[in-house]
Amino acid sequence: MTRMTARLSARLAAAAAPLLLLPWAAGSAQAHGAPTDPVSRVYACSPEGGAARTAACRAAIAANGAPFTAWDNLRVAGVGGRDRQVIPDGRLCSGNLPAYRGLDLARRDWPATRLAPGGRLTLTYASTIAHTGTFRLYLTRQGYDPSRPLTWSDLPERPFAEITDPPLRDGAYHLGATLPKDRTGRQMLYTVWQNSSTPDTYYSCSDVVFPEHGKAAGAARSTRPTTAAPAAPRPRPARSAGSPAKSPTPVPGRADGRPERAAGSGTPVAETTHGGSGPSAPLLAGGATAVLLLTGGAAFVLRLRRR
Repeated sequence: MTRMTARLSARLAAAAAPLLLLPWAAGSAQAHGAPTDPVSRVYACSPEGGAARTAACRAAIAANGAPFTAWDNLRVAGVGGRDRQVIPDGRLCSGNLPAYRGLDLARRDWPATRLAPGGRLTLTYASTIAHTGTFRLYLTRQGYDPSRPLTWSDLPERPFAEITDPPLRDGAYHLGATLPKDRTGRQMLYTVWQNSSTPDTYYSCSDVVFPEHGKAAGAARSTRPTTAAPAAPRPRPARSAGSPAKSPTPVPGRADGRPERAAGSGTPVAETTHGGSGPSAPLLAGGATAVLLLTGGAAFVLRLRRR
């Protein structure tokens, strides 16, 4: 009976081991996040973002060689506020991480969010676990050319808003700020989140559009488009009380300025993260099915021993 029990235990362990390596069983021990409104490139082009079939997202995914499944993992360790020294020109949107290089493509048709100059912005930054740190919001200078790679000279030296240790509510940070009054046309909202409770700094690019000169600025928030917009991610942590104020609606954009339908998504796959000064490698964790299998196997072994 003892030998039979040992053989059954070994078989159960061997059967459960592959489950721990499946894509849905992979997780990470660190907190992650990215802006969902105004929608960031990495989230808009992710399987959850809803714009993966737009021309810009297809090109970005092709440049990557894989979908942006890990849309919340664009982080670099050990920067410590030296963003301009560590992240080179032309690679601001990817954080200089090879796994996100498609985000640096210079195009005028990235999914974008309409904003009003001088209006009130509430940036929604989805996050899985609360962390302390400072958010710095930059808006490209007037005259920015979206058909050229984003460089540090395109951004002012100082952010137009800086928020430290905001509360995490409903699975996101909600950052309030007043937009500069002199921007027109297509611009880039560049967000830097420097953690103080981890060594990581997160970078993100959100394409935004302001009214051109001679056109009415409209309200502080954009009108809802008739086309589909990227869906908000489902928050993974426990929700807390409170509901945030609404912010501008992200809409996919085309080169001619009209909104482009953002339907469909890619296929989620496991993605290897960049080591060293880039994202930490994900830790493999057992999924619900693996736990059930191991639990059931243990109960079966105990019954055999009692006989």
